[in-house]
Amino acid sequence: MRQFNVLDRCLHEVDKAMRTMVIPETRYSKRPTPGDNPAQKSIDQHLTAAEKKHIAGLMRINHAGEVCAQGLYQGQALTAKLDRIRTKFEQAADEENEHLAWCEQRLKELKSQPSILNPLWYLGSLLIGVVAGRAGDQWSLGFVAETEHQVTQHLQSHLQKLPSKDKRTKYILEQMKQDEAEHAQMAEQAGAAQLPTIIKKIMGLTAQLMTKTSYYI
Repeated sequence: MRQFNVLDRCLHEVDKAMRTMVIPETRYSKRPTPGDNPAQKSIDQHLTAAEKKHIAGLMRINHAGEVCAQGLYQGQALTAKLDRIRTKFEQAADEENEHLAWCEQRLKELKSQPSILNPLWYLGSLLIGVVAGRAGDQWSLGFVAETEHQVTQHLQSHLQKLPSKDKRTKYILEQMKQDEAEHAQMAEQAGAAQLPTIIKKIMGLTAQLMTKTSYYI
C-alpha cells in the first residue's frame, strides 16, 4: 500500500476543505438523516412562515458549527504527532460531515441556505486546529473535548427553542447531540488535557459571535 507523504496529505486536506465550503447538490452521508420519512417531512406544512424562518436560523447556526468542526479536526489531523490520535480526529471528522449533510438537507427543506460566513469560520477553526495540534496531542484533545461540550450545550438550547410540532428537526439535533457527546468522551479517554479557564471563556465568546451572526446570514 502506498505511503502518503506530507504533500499528499496536504492535497487531501485541501480537497476536504473545498468539499466543506462548497455546498454540493447532495452531500453523501453513511447514515440516513434522522426523521427522514414522509410523515415527519409533512410537519413543515403546519409550520408558520415565522417558525420556518426561526428553525432555519437555528439550523444555519448548527451547520456553521459543523463547518467549524471540520476545520478544527482537519487542522489537528495535519499536526497530530501520534497516528492513533490522527485516526481519531479523522473518524470524528467523518461523523461531522454527516452532520453537515443533515443540516444542509433540512435547510433546503425550509427553503433556506447556509451562512455566507462559513469560509471565515472554517479558516479560523483550521488555524486553531493547527496551533492546538502543534502544542501537543493532549492539548489538541483538550480543545476537542471543550469544543464538543460547548456544542452539546448549544444543541440542547436549540432543542428547547424549537416549535414543539417540529419533530423532524428535533430528531436531527438529538442525534447530533449524542454524536458530539461521544466525541468529547473519546477525547477525554484518549488523554485530553484540561484547558485553562481563560481559554474556555475565549472559546465561548467566539462561539457566541458565530451563533449571533449565523442565525441571520
